[in-house]
Amino acid sequence: MRVASPSSRSEADPGVETLMQRFGDRVWVEPDNQTGMPVLWLDRGGLLEALAALRDLPASFAMLFDLSAVDERLRDHREGLPAADFTVFYQLLSVASNRDVMLKVPLDGADLEVPSCVEVFPNAAWYEREVWDMFGIRFTGHPHLTRLLMPPTWQGHPLRKDHAARATEFDPYTLTVAGQRREQEALRFDPEAWGMRRQREDTEFMFLNLGPNHPSAHGAFRIILQLDGEEIVDCVPDIGYHHRGAEKMAERQTWHSFIPYTDRIDYTGGVMNNLPYVLAVEKLAGIEVPARVATIRVMMAELFRISSHLLFLGTYLQDLGAMSPVFYTFTDRQKAYEVIEAITGFRMHPAWYRIGGVAQDLPRGWDTLMQGFVDWMPKRLREYERAMMDNAIVRERTRDVAAFDSAEALAWGVTGPNLRATGLDFDLRKRRPYSGYEQFDFEVPLGSRGDAFDRGWLRIEEMRQSLRILQQCIDHMPAGDYKADHPLTTPPPRERMLQHIETLITHFLQVSWGPVLPPGESLAMVEATKGINGYYLTSDGSTTSYRTRIRTPSFPHLQQIPALMRGGFVPDLIAHLGSIDFVMADVDR
Repeated sequence: MRVASPSSRSEADPGVETLMQRFGDRVWVEPDNQTGMPVLWLDRGGLLEALAALRDLPASFAMLFDLSAVDERLRDHREGLPAADFTVFYQLLSVASNRDVMLKVPLDGADLEVPSCVEVFPNAAWYEREVWDMFGIRFTGHPHLTRLLMPPTWQGHPLRKDHAARATEFDPYTLTVAGQRREQEALRFDPEAWGMRRQREDTEFMFLNLGPNHPSAHGAFRIILQLDGEEIVDCVPDIGYHHRGAEKMAERQTWHSFIPYTDRIDYTGGVMNNLPYVLAVEKLAGIEVPARVATIRVMMAELFRISSHLLFLGTYLQDLGAMSPVFYTFTDRQKAYEVIEAITGFRMHPAWYRIGGVAQDLPRGWDTLMQGFVDWMPKRLREYERAMMDNAIVRERTRDVAAFDSAEALAWGVTGPNLRATGLDFDLRKRRPYSGYEQFDFEVPLGSRGDAFDRGWLRIEEMRQSLRILQQCIDHMPAGDYKADHPLTTPPPRERMLQHIETLITHFLQVSWGPVLPPGESLAMVEATKGINGYYLTSDGSTTSYRTRIRTPSFPHLQQIPALMRGGFVPDLIAHLGSIDFVMADVDR
């Protein structure tokens, strides 16, 4: 590959310098991108060495944050990029230096193979299985390269451009009795295929399905347990039952009309899901939102953080055997939803953020409603803490259960409260402020033991800090417009639409046809309710996204389960599942 002159940002990056020194002209630095990080292309022969070199730097890129692919075959705007039918990309994150770097490997359609990097980053196992499942790219050396999100009997690879996107493009589906038997047999677990023995010395192991329909599985989630009595010898998480093809849908929805789909990713997070998506779109469009918009977005995101954490707290303690708490937490969530509904008109899925702003301005009396909620919650949090986290039974069930340290968390891609429970201070709202978070005064709660107890306690503290942010929004809400004055703001402000024919035309085109964004790539990451949520968008100068990659926090969190639970017991697994705080839509997308 030819070498391009790196940008000034790239020249100062230690990862870029290391790879340039080691690989020379085998590495090409992408000169212009809107991802906010250096993007380097290299051939697959040097991939594992490059990944290991970045991981082993003093300011280590210790986390494989994301790994996915792009089908490049129909992309028109690839000027200056290496020739490729498919591209596999690796996003690495360094907590130590608060930096990211992305490696890209170009592939020819007739030779879709890349060496597996599971030995370098253990959490690559699921990501590589997903790429094989969705794109048909094989990872040589992978320990178990099978389908992950699609059924084992599925034909084709859905995120390829030649794969159908709509139900009407498939033949009519009929499930016969024979077909049902075939599908069920394909789901039968084969221990030998996973390297598991059926017995040891005089002990015969039991293999138990936990889920996919079990209350403690928190959704359509299956874990196959290899048991010696109550002891978990090994386990295999099985996901994909909730997969709806969100990334495929993004290829056929306009930039604007995809916003409601983001609500359904972490369906307890509401507008929190809109935020990284609209931020990434606004990067592509070159839109800067007014201060009022940024503050409104922060306010509603933090209100949904509290709502999500309340749901977590009630179900977490219910998993531990306490029946009453879930009724109390749902009562408090109802109070939050009353405020959300008064402001947005909806409850769980407002889909309320817009490209360049929000759907409408705050209604009269919003501050009184919000103040009532902010005044109500502190005493409730004290009750939860006293009655639950100080409870001897809760402590016995959760202390030192499924504990891991910061290094293990980074190796498995753990983010959010589960990472901070290990004592590692990494919160994007502080380390990489977005949407005006740098204007707010709040603390980042930290745990010390990284166990199931700390993961529960930490979220109570996070709710207290969210209340601090809400109070500042009430006290210091900026004046101004609720949408940016930009031609790609979607839809344009209604009052201007009624007064200017140009704005009326723009409104008509953007709503009926969709805004046309300039070609390029952008990425936005936010500190969502369950960890870091990221949207990596590729525009080909059209009304729709060429590729939308949704990186969710729950996906790597579930992958870590076997590493933590081997040698543990079934009740500990139930406590750990509750402490993770996941929903399967956030995993399966």
